[in-house]
Amino acid sequence: MPEQPDPTDQSSRAIAAAERLGLSFEVIRHGPVGSLEEAAAVRGIAPRQIVKTMVVRVADGDHRFVLVPGDREISWPRLRALLGVNRLSMPSADAAREVTGYVRGTITPLGSATVLPVIADARVTGTVSLGGGGYGVALTLDGDALVAALGATVADVTAASD
Repeated sequence: MPEQPDPTDQSSRAIAAAERLGLSFEVIRHGPVGSLEEAAAVRGIAPRQIVKTMVVRVADGDHRFVLVPGDREISWPRLRALLGVNRLSMPSADAAREVTGYVRGTITPLGSATVLPVIADARVTGTVSLGGGGYGVALTLDGDALVAALGATVADVTAASD
């Protein structure tokens, strides 16, 4: 019996979006990984070059993508100051999937079901690896080109991970 496709794999949507944006990229497919370091190793890059796509809820019906280098985490005070709000939260996994069309762990701004404003940490530069819409799928591309293509707001919105 042929292997059934993974219903959570939406990588074709992310890849098509990257192509529409005119981005030059390499698709890397790998098996499950257990840590940031392991993901970086199988992708042949440093952990800081992995870009995590976080969905942040500003208010009901108002979300943002935040692009965070792998070795850093969101600085909530900096992000709140940038957005001019007193409160931010992370949506539930179900809410994030409803907004983006991707399951948590595969979320990417590329091909999102809802076009959301993007905030990129100022360190998202040079060669980066971004989730590609499926487990074990990543796109390696130029971070500066990605940020420009997404029309992202660039700011220092992260802190070193503990």
